[in-house]
Amino acid sequence: MRSIIFLLTFFVLQYSNAQRKGYWQQKVDYQIQVDVNEKNYQYDGKMQLKYTNNSDDDLQKVYFHLYFNAFQPGSMMDYRLANIKDPDRRMVTNKGSKEKPIYESRIARLQPHEIGYQKIKSITYNGKKVNYMVDGTILEVSLPTPLRAGTSAIFLLDWQAQVPAQIRRSGRQSSEGVEFSMTQWYPKMAHYDEFGWHLDEYIGREFVAPFGNFDVQINIHKDYIVGASGVLQNPNEVKGYVKNAKPKVKNGKVTWHYKAENIHDFAWGADPDYIVEKGKSKGGVELYFVYQPGPKTTQNWHKAINITADFFDFVGDRFGAYPWPTYTIVQGGDGGMEYGTATLITGERSLDSLIGVIFHEAAHSWYQHLFGINETHDEWFDEGFTSYIEQLGSLNWKKETILPNPNPEAYEGYFNLAKSGLEEPASLLADYYNTNFAYSLQAYYKGQVMAIQLGYIIGDEALKETFKQFYKEWKFKHPTPNDFKRTAEKVSGINLKWYFNLFINTTRFIDYGIEKTNTNELKISNLSDFAMPIDVLVEYQDGSKELFYIPLREMRGEKKPETFALYQSIKRTVLTDWFWTNPTYTIKTKKEIKKAEIDPTKRLADVNPNNNITQ
Repeated sequence: MRSIIFLLTFFVLQYSNAQRKGYWQQKVDYQIQVDVNEKNYQYDGKMQLKYTNNSDDDLQKVYFHLYFNAFQPGSMMDYRLANIKDPDRRMVTNKGSKEKPIYESRIARLQPHEIGYQKIKSITYNGKKVNYMVDGTILEVSLPTPLRAGTSAIFLLDWQAQVPAQIRRSGRQSSEGVEFSMTQWYPKMAHYDEFGWHLDEYIGREFVAPFGNFDVQINIHKDYIVGASGVLQNPNEVKGYVKNAKPKVKNGKVTWHYKAENIHDFAWGADPDYIVEKGKSKGGVELYFVYQPGPKTTQNWHKAINITADFFDFVGDRFGAYPWPTYTIVQGGDGGMEYGTATLITGERSLDSLIGVIFHEAAHSWYQHLFGINETHDEWFDEGFTSYIEQLGSLNWKKETILPNPNPEAYEGYFNLAKSGLEEPASLLADYYNTNFAYSLQAYYKGQVMAIQLGYIIGDEALKETFKQFYKEWKFKHPTPNDFKRTAEKVSGINLKWYFNLFINTTRFIDYGIEKTNTNELKISNLSDFAMPIDVLVEYQDGSKELFYIPLREMRGEKKPETFALYQSIKRTVLTDWFWTNPTYTIKTKKEIKKAEIDPTKRLADVNPNNNITQ
């Protein structure tokens, strides 16, 4: 009960506590009932949606996503698979050879009984029938009277759906034999914010949606066990969750009833072979592991319970407490994907692989589900920051020292992208990347570099405080990258406009070099068109060391001394700031120089680090 009160309090305050003047966000409250025909993989759905218009606009139309419609021959997703240079291998068949692949979309070969669809049978708006149009994966609803600013409306929808063959995230009969992976399975209200409606056709990337409450009832054959978002309301009436449960069977079926508060996506999986194991973090998060037992799963999934509990405590301490009462890991899908208080992942993995994917998807509980980031164009903010949290959690699990740069592999991935000739700006709409190669390296690697290198600019302690302050300001809201930038600026006192603009909106890269021009002088050169502050560690001939810090003029401030062991007992000298308009900077010393190195912490994303050390 305390958790529920805690959530409700935050929800009530989320508008008044918004840190950006004039900020608002829409709200959705879903009541959904589905009746599943497991023999033909179809279901009938009924939904009541209370939609609250907190904007200043009167809405003449509203929109829903019908994601299952993408899994049909001739869809935009089908054409995307057929025409992108490097399609997702899970979604295509290679008709050529390994050396000369010829990819064919798996969607193109789906038969009528294998396709996915969501067919709308009726819609009412405040009790009145409405005109609507289905266009691909978008449902457009014309309102008989406008939904006025500051008011709410009730939509009633009836629909009939078919679960597609397992191709991407959602589907039936996965490669591991899971019957139902139910994600993006209901008519989902599209997101409306200060930028307008977000009406991206589904081609396999990611999502954005308004926060709200879910009350979901799933009526399915009595032999099935369900794992889902939210809190199970009737564990004594279904299989698997409590001992001596007495399933409440009617016409051979059982109804699973779930509720979740303040989330923006609800997912579930179902299979007759599932078992349920439980754990609990020290912080009180109830963890559920729902999977098919067997030689490829049981041992590692059982081991994962306590490891996952520790991860929630670690991340909660460093990035802000996990605010929901439960988190559920369900075997299903085609890899791993995050949803509100749940994830669906493939389960037949080594322990390291299983933990890695659980850590990543659970970390999305912060950077995606606690902060409703728009993944359709800020995927680096979502995937990159999540990968950063995952890496810190992994190092903590393995009891490895967390170095100033906790993930050099992310830097190598970014360098490969920067040198590939395929990089596109990280601010590009996610769907529009010319290659999956560029999208993936940018989202997962460059996004991590963005965060780690920010610590180089403002200081490690300021970075930690930025994450905590951002949590206080933006939980249960929809922040933009600029909101994170503003938090970092307020915490550090440093202007960061230049960094966010150049690193996210361009493909410029960083390249510095250093040379010793005489025994008491160093020349540092900016060999690219991306200016940065510079740390230079100098070792003198007498064995002493000195750290020179050169702020960038555009920062209008400077970072505080850092506490890394590398810098302990070393004199720190702050020099005059460097103009980005000047390609060189000279350091003169009083002692004779033995050698010098730019950024020994390895956080500066210099694409050619070989010339960062004097010989």
